[in-house]
Amino acid sequence: MSHPWHALDSGDTLARLETTEAGLTTAEATRRRELYGPNALPAPRSDRWWWRLLRQFHNVLLYVMMAAAVVTAFLGHWIDTAVLMGAVIVNALIGFVQEGRAASALDSIRAMLAPRTRVHRDGRIVDIPAADLVPGDVVRLASGDRVPADLRILSSRELRIDEAALTGESVPVAKTPDPVDADTELGDRRSTCFTGTVAVFGQGDGVVIATGSDTELGRINALLSGVDRAATPLLEQIGRFGRWLAAVILLASAVTFALGVVWRGESPAEMFTLMVALAASAIPEGLPAVMTVALSLGVQRMARRNAVIRRLPAVETLGSVTVICSDKTGTLTRNEMTVQKVVCAHRTVEVGGVGYAPIGSIIAAESGDPVDPHTDPALDLAVRAGVLCNDTEVVEEDGVWEVHGNPTEAALVVLGRKAGLPTAAAHERWPRLDVVPFESEHKFMATLHPHDDGRRERILLKGAPERVLVACTGQLGADGVVRPVDEAYWTRRADEIAAQGLRVLALAFRDREPEDGVLAFEDARHDFTMLALVGIIDPPREEAITAVRECHRAGITVKMITGDHAATAAEIGAQMGLGTGSRAMTGAEIETLDDAELRRVVAETDIFARTSPEHKLRLVRALQAGGHVVAMTGDGVNDAPALARADVGVAMGMTGTEAAKEAADVVLADDNFASIAAAVREGRGVYDNLKKFVLFMLPTNGGEALVVVAAILFQLTLPLTPAQVLWINLATVSTLGLALAFEPTEKSVMLRRPRPPGESLLSRFFVWRVVMVSVLMMVGSLGLFLWELDRGAPVEVARTLAVDAIVVGEMFYLLNSRRIRDTVLTRDGLFGNRYVLAAIAACAALQLLFTYAPFMQAIFGSAAISWADWGKVLAAGLLVFVVAEFEKWVVRRLRPAPVS
Repeated sequence: MSHPWHALDSGDTLARLETTEAGLTTAEATRRRELYGPNALPAPRSDRWWWRLLRQFHNVLLYVMMAAAVVTAFLGHWIDTAVLMGAVIVNALIGFVQEGRAASALDSIRAMLAPRTRVHRDGRIVDIPAADLVPGDVVRLASGDRVPADLRILSSRELRIDEAALTGESVPVAKTPDPVDADTELGDRRSTCFTGTVAVFGQGDGVVIATGSDTELGRINALLSGVDRAATPLLEQIGRFGRWLAAVILLASAVTFALGVVWRGESPAEMFTLMVALAASAIPEGLPAVMTVALSLGVQRMARRNAVIRRLPAVETLGSVTVICSDKTGTLTRNEMTVQKVVCAHRTVEVGGVGYAPIGSIIAAESGDPVDPHTDPALDLAVRAGVLCNDTEVVEEDGVWEVHGNPTEAALVVLGRKAGLPTAAAHERWPRLDVVPFESEHKFMATLHPHDDGRRERILLKGAPERVLVACTGQLGADGVVRPVDEAYWTRRADEIAAQGLRVLALAFRDREPEDGVLAFEDARHDFTMLALVGIIDPPREEAITAVRECHRAGITVKMITGDHAATAAEIGAQMGLGTGSRAMTGAEIETLDDAELRRVVAETDIFARTSPEHKLRLVRALQAGGHVVAMTGDGVNDAPALARADVGVAMGMTGTEAAKEAADVVLADDNFASIAAAVREGRGVYDNLKKFVLFMLPTNGGEALVVVAAILFQLTLPLTPAQVLWINLATVSTLGLALAFEPTEKSVMLRRPRPPGESLLSRFFVWRVVMVSVLMMVGSLGLFLWELDRGAPVEVARTLAVDAIVVGEMFYLLNSRRIRDTVLTRDGLFGNRYVLAAIAACAALQLLFTYAPFMQAIFGSAAISWADWGKVLAAGLLVFVVAEFEKWVVRRLRPAPVS
């Protein structure tokens, strides 16, 4: 039933649906329900929980870790087995919990269907379950009702629908039975209303034109069902890193085994044990723990910045974002309509301040001089008209200004307060006698009040400029004299204000002789005097403007994607520093582009207006196809598919629908764009810490492996036993590496460009650093071992020095690892992370236990060493530290850090 219902008149609509304004009979409704099915969204087919859990183990690195755990268990190394399997289980559980949230967004959309509704059946209005509605039913809507199905309006008595959740329109939409053009965009279809939206004023009747999956909400649900979540950059990198490391570990273990057995003549059993020990030590079982801790700490830091994380990997993904697609209303702007400009016949004044707080000056636009409205008859009466011809209240509750009514009318109330005219005082002095309420058909509101002279009555008129102007014959000047209206002037000024992205209202008045305090509709259509045009806008957040600049410095592109009008979007964009010098692209224009053209256009355009859910989803996909990591903000049901598809979906916590929150990875507690920028900063810090851990971990394992491989190649006594290799792995990873997860975010993190989405976790620079430090650790450890043997020391003492040299080298290298490129030879570099110092102290205590405790000597074959020997061990550690700092100094000189 895909007719353009909004373009048909009421009679044609009823005829095509084979119904009448009196609705259907119960028998016909039952027949149609069997034909069309229930008015409900289909529940998705979900996998069983045990299958989803098993699927989490399908990972190359986890396979290697589980295989090593099995072998270590076979060899009786139960501690190492427990560490390996613990890491595997933690990894799987995290993925299981995250995947379980995916279906929640669909459940939230289904929950938006109204449970019951009032409908015309058998010639009377009855209350039925919304699921029983069928096409052709006639529904009665009243203020506060949730629209139960897609409806074509048949009659409207000031019916206004809040469609923000579906279209992004920030102001309730007045509905009318009058048809609109067939190609009218969703947000401008005033003859229809849609499932899940809410009636906020008036009442009306509408015939059901679509139910269940055929509704606009059902179409969005289908889009969301078909959206696959993009893998996060971190998970992709860890996947590639895991496959690479698994291959290297297996190859190195096989080569080591072959060299030992064939060349050295070692027993296969001994070499197999050593090979397993080396493989177990090389596996980064600490990586899942550090990932979890680093991401969890990122969650806590972001929560303090008003960004609540729903999916753990989103913490790091935020740090790799290259494009942020942001909604306008409430995110970039304050969601508080504000009068910025008042145009009279003789002057233009500008109004300061933002939001609903009555703080702001009124100044002349030309000179910038303060203006006292009470000395200007036209301006004074215009302010009074805006306050009195108004049904909205703005009240202060607990220090916060709240609006009870229409946001646009609230802006006029606040203007009155700024001009010294509080609402209560105005109504007390000029009480309302009668009213012609606003209706979408005539686009104006009029109120009747007593005149100041006590003899006459005064009618105040507020509405669309084109409607108010035709009712005017005169205009009020600065001297209080009425002159003939200059229609060309007012039309030109209204167009200028609208072109600046402001909503325009006109204000006028008419005095008459008393008529018993009654105001008829015709009384509001003639002989008025024009007072002023008022320009109203939802102003940008100051902190959002700053955040956009910070994003640009960080190499992040910000794009505005909104359901609002193009002119308004372009004006706000210009104030935000977006799309400067270019126009906004509309959803209708997006429709004409194929995917290839859209990829080209989206790279050049920063502002998109009047967009539908499909447009937002296409824009996200086009950006991702161009190699971008995309964050998408939204608050409505219409945003859910794009939020789910984006690399990071960001929902609004204060104004967002549950469907948007469930589809998102991040929820902003304060609906503020600045919180996204702060979260990006924390995300980059998290990724830095993960890189620091990998850069610390690999040389640790590499140093152990090189010591053993070198001994095999040169037919030396093995410097490390399998048990000692496992001890190094257990003591260092458990204590030292974890401390890097607690590193604070570096100050320069937002001066860099985003890392390329396809960047490998191991760059050529990283490989060089790993090889260099591994060789340094091997030189220190193997050198001490051979030196001690040459001096005639027992092999147990020599091996103890070799183990101590590696562990102390890791302690010093942990300090190096706090900065990847920058020196740590500062107070903050050496002492700025108390967790690093605590980890070094704990590791030192464990190493003393390893060296001197009798039961540890029995288990690991260690032996006590002298103070002089500790001096040699410290010298080996200092070698690593000094060379690593020198290498960083050389790198900084040769390759300055890239900045945006």
